[in-house]
Amino acid sequence: MAVKFTWYGHAALGLETSGYRILVDPFFTGNPAATISADKVMADYILISHGHGDHVGDAEPIARRTGALIIANAEISAWLSKKGLKTHAQHLGGGFKHPFGYLKLTFALHGSGLPDGSYGGSSAGFLLTTTDGLKIYLAQDTGLFGDMKLIGDEGLDLAVLPIGDNFTMGPDDALRAVQLLRPKRVVPIHYNTFGVIAQDPIAWAQRVQAQTGVIVDLLKPGQSLSL
Repeated sequence: MAVKFTWYGHAALGLETSGYRILVDPFFTGNPAATISADKVMADYILISHGHGDHVGDAEPIARRTGALIIANAEISAWLSKKGLKTHAQHLGGGFKHPFGYLKLTFALHGSGLPDGSYGGSSAGFLLTTTDGLKIYLAQDTGLFGDMKLIGDEGLDLAVLPIGDNFTMGPDDALRAVQLLRPKRVVPIHYNTFGVIAQDPIAWAQRVQAQTGVIVDLLKPGQSLSL
């Protein structure tokens, strides 16, 4: 069964696998790159990588409307549970077999303060092994770190990496990340949403393909690919 991956702009992502719809860091309201509004997306699960407003985004109204289960670290899960939402808490290095696959929270080199100033715990990325055995790494907001090599040892079918710089890895470090991760395919995200993270994704893709041979899928916001 194919996995459908959608980039909604910035770090907002969608996955459809095993009949389940998964939203990741659902930032639609206030996202100038978004091509769809929060009241139009559907979800069975919502993953939140860290507490910043452009990642927590519209998780609360979407979860209330759809009944989606929110998966995040313990601090964010507790914060959302107090709002009456359904949550499942995990933490860095911990995995859990969900109906859509085995999801592990990975290290991410980033902050995690929540929109109201509450402590948001540790930032995370996501390593998903689908029920069909595909390996998908969603780095979300992070700087480069050496243990990406260990994540790459899993044998990745897809890596999703930020390239915007300033808040996350920039193009140079994202290229080094591809070299460590060694995925079959890579999708760049978290760029060109705002001027401070403006980048040239075509130039980056050319460098990655020339130096690593990894396939780069450049998506426009709202576009999808199948694995």
